[in-house]
Amino acid sequence: MSATTRKLDDEAEAVAAFLRAHPHFLAERPDLYRALIPPVRVHGETLADHMAAMIQAERAQSAVLAERADGVLAAGRAAAGMAARVQEAVLRLIASSDPIDCITAEMPSLLALDAVALCTEFPLHGAHRLPRGAVSALMGSRDVLFRDAPTDMAMLYGEAAALAQRDALVRVPADSGAALLALASRGGASLDRSQGAGALSFLGRAAAVALERLG
Repeated sequence: MSATTRKLDDEAEAVAAFLRAHPHFLAERPDLYRALIPPVRVHGETLADHMAAMIQAERAQSAVLAERADGVLAAGRAAAGMAARVQEAVLRLIASSDPIDCITAEMPSLLALDAVALCTEFPLHGAHRLPRGAVSALMGSRDVLFRDAPTDMAMLYGEAAALAQRDALVRVPADSGAALLALASRGGASLDRSQGAGALSFLGRAAAVALERLG
């Protein structure tokens, strides 16, 4: 970059910084618009061209802000939906005399998922047995882990592995040993990362309490 180009860039940045710091500067001096080249020529009148460009820019910014707001609202509705489904699943788990059957047979429909598996590192009838250290290797220090296209479906879901294209692993902090809930979905909507990991973490703790009843 030549010294002249560098100087022009520095001056341009200085002008831009000045205008940002004094947003009313041009509005108070409308005659300056006539000396400027507008971004887009819309009419023959230079001032009108500048106004049209400013309106277009504001409309574009408003559209971006509206899209962001829609995204935030959608995420909020999704999280609320997951929280409501988890509440229903926990209530069913509390009332069930067979928590493992409730987890594997009832929770898929309650949570709008394709499969739910209980996986343990200790022997438990009805649960998928995992090798020692598997829960720590999968979860690390996390209580909830969302995954896309995982490769260990057979270990977690057994015959239901074909149903799982995305999943979420939820730690079950049981006193009897390391365990987790594996939640599988063929689509993305049911296990969107915006859908409240906090609610799923609560589900894992509720499952731990239910399993202690078996002990």
